[in-house]
Amino acid sequence: MTTSVLLIEDEATLAKNICAYLVRYEYDVRVATTAESGLSEVDAFKPDIIVLDFNLPGMNGMEALARIRAIDRQIKVIMITAHGSIDLAVEAMQAGAYHFITKPIALNKLRVMLEKAMQDERRDQALSYYQRKLGNEAGLETLLGESTAIQALKRKVDQILSAEQSLQDSDVPAVLICGETGTGKELVARALHFSGPRREKPFVEINCASIHQNLLESELFGHERGAFTDAHERKFGLFETAEGGTLFLDEIGDMDIGLQARVLKVIEDKNVRRLGSARDQHINVRILAATHRSLEKLVQEGKFRSDLYFRLRMVQIAVPPLRGRGDDAFFLATHFLAVHGARYGRANISFDSSAEEMLRLHTWPGNVR
Repeated sequence: MTTSVLLIEDEATLAKNICAYLVRYEYDVRVATTAESGLSEVDAFKPDIIVLDFNLPGMNGMEALARIRAIDRQIKVIMITAHGSIDLAVEAMQAGAYHFITKPIALNKLRVMLEKAMQDERRDQALSYYQRKLGNEAGLETLLGESTAIQALKRKVDQILSAEQSLQDSDVPAVLICGETGTGKELVARALHFSGPRREKPFVEINCASIHQNLLESELFGHERGAFTDAHERKFGLFETAEGGTLFLDEIGDMDIGLQARVLKVIEDKNVRRLGSARDQHINVRILAATHRSLEKLVQEGKFRSDLYFRLRMVQIAVPPLRGRGDDAFFLATHFLAVHGARYGRANISFDSSAEEMLRLHTWPGNVR
């Protein structure tokens, strides 16, 4: 696939050299000599990447960057200048630039940067696609059942969603989802996210029981290059990855008690610090947690922090076991039979009376799963 690049540069010789070099590597390049003419090309050319000079006649690069971001926030913008400084680079990145490089420009390094920008763009598009796909399959309507217990669960979720609509981002409380293994705690978490105001933002989940506790800290908080052995590059943690959206901490009852203190501080202060960093990052993340264990019992045993428990249980949802949901087992079995029957060309298949009776009498120790 050909990558399209809009080069906004008033220095004719440099523009010519960059254009010729990129065309040699099969980039589709257009050149504009002013920000004004470049902006008119954004809609007409629809570039994948814009290489934007900071010092331009008329409108400067920072003003142009703001206009480009207003037109299409997905376009990666690489800013270039002959008078680079740390303050200017920080300003450009905070304003939404993808990267910032200084003249004289090494053309091979520019091409590497363009390739990385396109890799990141494809990754972002893939994540956006899967986020939308997940959202279509994860709303409140996925909580299937007709029993009194499941209807009460839906009302509880709906009440939380209604309350969230009127709250500021900083006031949205954490939610603790409790229930036996296999009851559908993850489905409830997804429903809270994808039926709520954060549905267009990331939904990030991690199972605290499936990762070694030393690795879990790095996964959650990220780390700076050199923070520990094998930390060869900076890594964003899941708190930062979930910015604007939801972080779902599944099986939080299995989290190490020392790490619980750091998680509590994030919930309270809305700040996160990568391992090896001296600087806090402010975050806007909604926390959902789930457990099949009794946190109250773990608190009594000294295995779970009481302050984190009380912070989490401010809003609590109990997901009922399948044995307490009346005829929902047969309802769900019929639903899954229809779905998979259609998939395998057996759309008219059904349960006979003996199978139906067995489904109704079974206690389902594994619950819905």
